[in-house]
Amino acid sequence: MRRTVMLSMLTLALAISSVNAGFWDQAEKIITPASQKNLSKSTIVSGLKEALSLGTANAVSSVAKMDGYLGNEAIKILMPERIRTVANTLKKFGYQRQVDEFVLSMNRAAEHAAPKAKSYFVEAIRQMSFEDAKKILKGKDTAATDYFKEKTYDKLYAAFEPSVSSSMNDVGVTRAYKNMMDKYTTIPFVKAESFDLDRYVTDKSLDGLFYMVGQEEMKIRSDPAARATDLLKKVFGSV
Repeated sequence: MRRTVMLSMLTLALAISSVNAGFWDQAEKIITPASQKNLSKSTIVSGLKEALSLGTANAVSSVAKMDGYLGNEAIKILMPERIRTVANTLKKFGYQRQVDEFVLSMNRAAEHAAPKAKSYFVEAIRQMSFEDAKKILKGKDTAATDYFKEKTYDKLYAAFEPSVSSSMNDVGVTRAYKNMMDKYTTIPFVKAESFDLDRYVTDKSLDGLFYMVGQEEMKIRSDPAARATDLLKKVFGSV
């Protein structure tokens, strides 16, 4: 029994770690006749789903914590390009603090909204068909991330925007933005520009979230050793 489970563990670990286009074919080749009875294609798909569940949970956790966005240069929400002139002008007139507070509050709003994503990823994984899984296994390094974008982006946007808007009020984004723009309009010969702040922060929040999902997926594909044991214990139970 233990030997059979170990063969199953090795099979699934090798299948998940492959990054070539022939991922599914590779998985089929390494299943020996002796272990085929105990590790079907559907079991491999179940393992993939579990791995993706762990990966998306890690991604959400990484951005939902304090400084999850702000402290990560790859996804930090920066001053919107359309009002960057405002920020640069304010800095020259001694209003650096107002600019910094605005950037901080945007990132805090994204961090507060991020936990909402988990349930949508769980549902997308639950609904994943055999064909969906096969495409992911044969696909590029971020094939699963692309799948999640296709299945969840619109739903996430609908969930994130009101949450971001509410969070921005809670953490002071709207106030910081208003303070910044009020300072800007006191400068002679400048004109404030209208800007959809809710949309900007929501877009950047989701961009950062999916970036982190992609990073987690690449870890699963390239180095499964640390996770494979826990994953397979969940799939096969305690041994």
